Amino acid sequence: MARLRLLTFNIAHARGPTPIHQSLRRISALQNNLRKIARLIERLKVDIVALQEVDENSRWAGSFDHLAYLQRHTGLAYAVHGVTNRRGGRYHLNYGNALLTRFPIHHHETVPFGRGTLGEKGFLFAEIDSPHGRLPLVNIHLNHNSRPKRLQQIAHLIRHVGELRQQRAPQWGLPPLFCGDFNTPSHLPDATATLLGWLEQSNNYTLLPKTGKTFPSAWPARALDYIFLPQECREPRAKIVRSLLSDHQPVLVEFGTG
Repeated sequence: MARLRLLTFNIAHARGPTPIHQSLRRISALQNNLRKIARLIERLKVDIVALQEVDENSRWAGSFDHLAYLQRHTGLAYAVHGVTNRRGGRYHLNYGNALLTRFPIHHHETVPFGRGTLGEKGFLFAEIDSPHGRLPLVNIHLNHNSRPKRLQQIAHLIRHVGELRQQRAPQWGLPPLFCGDFNTPSHLPDATATLLGWLEQSNNYTLLPKTGKTFPSAWPARALDYIFLPQECREPRAKIVRSLLSDHQPVLVEFGTG
């Protein structure tokens, strides 16, 4: 049975674990941290990387494309940027979610939850042509300080994925995988638990990691970062990767299909 490795990681605009805002850091420091992230990805031998807080072109993060920089230093062949926050002008801010993968990306779409120009969240949906078949994947980042907003955002996601199922499911090799920064632990009556409840109406899903905490990286106190796998993903193994490259710790899962 072939195995696939998926990593989700909020990279915090490349500023590292420090509370010092990225706008106060030198471009060389941001790039140095991105190279360290690239080395981590290489060391873990990841097939698909789902990233959050990735800048495409933001004044506060050096005005360069962080995804392109990571792709160049990982050597992963395919990348797509799901920009959910767009603002032009002198104080341009363009950032969101992203994917890096060894495999071709057949289709992708970016869905912001609103039209904000600072802190707008959303999700990136992609269909990846892996050796295991066409793999649908949702990479999401939810609001960090409002439960009502998170629940609204999850409701938005559920509606959209429901429509995608009707339109595109015959092309999929398995049900969608979900991952990202949910900004709430799974045991609370909040967005993470709501999504799991909806998914389990139609399939058996496993929420990973089952234990452990991902935030803040230096002294982890909360689990905010998760990967949801359908039952078609066989013998899943998960771990929280100890690192100090962001204020979040990445989550790695490995699973088989077929």
